[in-house]
Amino acid sequence: MSYNVYITEATIDGAGDEDSPLAGRTVAVKDNISTEGVRTTAGSAMLDEYVPPYDATVVERLKDAGATIPGKTNMDEFGMGTTTETSAFGPTENPAAEGRVPGGSSGGSAAAVAAGEADLALGSDTGGSVRCPAAFTGTVGIKPTYGLVSRYGLIAYANSLEQIGPIAPTVAEAAELLEIIAAPDENDATTRAAHEEIGGPEPDDMREYAFADAADGDVDGLEIGIPTELLDGADADIVETFWDAIDDLESQGASYHEVDLPSVEHAVEAYYVIAMSEASSNLARFDGVRYGPTPDYEGNWNEEYAKVREEGFGEEVKRRILLGTYALSAGYHDKYYKKAQDARAWVKQDFDSALSEADVLASPTMPVPPMERGESLDDPLTMYLADANTTPVNLANLPAISVPAGETSDGLPVGLQFIGSAFGERKIIRAGSALA
Repeated sequence: MSYNVYITEATIDGAGDEDSPLAGRTVAVKDNISTEGVRTTAGSAMLDEYVPPYDATVVERLKDAGATIPGKTNMDEFGMGTTTETSAFGPTENPAAEGRVPGGSSGGSAAAVAAGEADLALGSDTGGSVRCPAAFTGTVGIKPTYGLVSRYGLIAYANSLEQIGPIAPTVAEAAELLEIIAAPDENDATTRAAHEEIGGPEPDDMREYAFADAADGDVDGLEIGIPTELLDGADADIVETFWDAIDDLESQGASYHEVDLPSVEHAVEAYYVIAMSEASSNLARFDGVRYGPTPDYEGNWNEEYAKVREEGFGEEVKRRILLGTYALSAGYHDKYYKKAQDARAWVKQDFDSALSEADVLASPTMPVPPMERGESLDDPLTMYLADANTTPVNLANLPAISVPAGETSDGLPVGLQFIGSAFGERKIIRAGSALA
């Protein structure tokens, strides 16, 4: 059956030879990552005919590694959603749970891997948009440390939160893909060299961080912190499956203790204020002059500008622009945006404290199983609250991985999330590889 995985199918061949790391493998690319000469829509009617004149840095690195890109994957419009149902090109079906959503906003990328329509895929994660679809489709997704992977060529939603990350069938394959795309980039001043952050010699080859080497499944002596706040309110089946996975890790030599993260109670609110505020600023460029459909200019410019945005943006994008503009407006900036930034600092402080006494933190990736198609579209608040376990990681700019942990009693996929210290990708990859 068709899962509506791709917005645009177009074969982009890599430049490597048969010995290149990704030779003979296909890597699907989320449609908010620029591809030279191939339509890139960000899931929006606003960019229906946009064809970038350049490749994103991650795309250049895929091509240099010999990968073949089979197409641009479906996504929630401008990355705004948890279900891949806000796309202007229709919803994506979940190959692992038909009739259910594949998660979002990188649902097309995860569905491509789950359905075998691509070997690997790239998504982007602003508040869980790689980890959520990985959890919902039974695949592996990594949200890297902020600054590990270049964002050059990524159509921005919320600059201070988002990172491009890999989705794959196994932890080892996800780690291998992360090796290819990680590294500083002169076109992105936010990128940093991991060896400078965590110590160690400067790498001298393409396998810059040797992430795949860490996928050895050896968790003997691993200390896991479990934030009780990220279990509270989760679906009972999810919690039971989570603890079964922790028991499995214990049998392999890991140990765990519970930790408190009181700040995460306010993380969802802080995340959405910050993300919507940044989106309000970023999406101002879509005005019918630089991007978007060309207006007729029959009335005054303000009217035509409003008409272009009314027609080009979907309901969820317009909702977030309005809320973000309100949060940044005179008289409300200190009341909302500044408080959200204060909460963000508190979240980071809590994570740093918890990780000072643990190698990794663990939680269910999503507090609910995959929702039925259409279930959350009429209730945006429910959709926002589903991000409770993933958004704190983006606020703290930390790495996290979602790995399959089992299934609910109804046979629906459940993901387990490991969170690490900044540039601690090797630890979360090692922990995840013991399960997948």
